[in-house]
Amino acid sequence: MDSTLLLVSVVILIALTFDYINGFHDAANSVATIVATRVLTPGQAVL
Repeated sequence: MDSTLLLVSVVILIALTFDYINGFHDAANSVATIVATRVLTPGQAVL
């Protein structure tokens, strides 16, 4: 029972970490699109 709980906890932690890191990539992609289409300057897009 304890090993199962530990395994589930580790899997959940890994999944949450992956989602958090993936959010950085999504934010970078959205800023890159805005800057590439020249809607905003890079400084404005970051703020």
